[in-house]
Amino acid sequence: MTSVEKAIAQSLLKIKAVKLSPSEPFTWASGWNSPIYCDNRVTLSYPEIRKQIYQSFAQLIAEKYPEAELIAGVATGAIAHGVLVAEEMQKPFIYVRSAPKGHGLGNQIEGQYTKGQKVVVVEDLISTGGSSLSAVEALRQAGVEVLGMVAIFTYGFKTAEDNFAAANVKVDTLSCYNALIESALESGYVKEDQLNDLKEWRIAPDKWRK
Repeated sequence: MTSVEKAIAQSLLKIKAVKLSPSEPFTWASGWNSPIYCDNRVTLSYPEIRKQIYQSFAQLIAEKYPEAELIAGVATGAIAHGVLVAEEMQKPFIYVRSAPKGHGLGNQIEGQYTKGQKVVVVEDLISTGGSSLSAVEALRQAGVEVLGMVAIFTYGFKTAEDNFAAANVKVDTLSCYNALIESALESGYVKEDQLNDLKEWRIAPDKWRK
């Protein structure tokens, strides 16, 4: 666990952007039972943590993707984070809808861009990777070069890793499930005897507590 992964995990836990409840699981829209619920939009309400995230993103992009010319946010959760990153790095910004707009110009990508521009995609959360990769595909079809994706948090599902590898998309995240669990244990948020449950869920989330 890096210092950034730990710091971001601690921040997410502190403001309850991430909630852990192994004994009383949440139910996701997919129908999965889950001991964790993540809503990174909460971070936008906390100036210090909001700044911590966009500055960490900017540093990560500068280090990993120095040739980036454009920042793209995935609608809707990552639009605000993407704008903040673009402002910090003084780069143009666009965002990608989940589907083309049903009226007007019918745009799926909003903002000004040119074919061949090198873009880094900003995402707030990665679960299976489906919606994130849909955004990448839209950008590729529009003719921009996707250098990679950065996200605040990933659950670290193998399904997501396989999906990103198959699509040839590099992903870097500020924090991850393992860092979160370690930080939660250190702070007393969860107990030692709950660790196995939390680890089992990450391995087979679709079968957990069925």
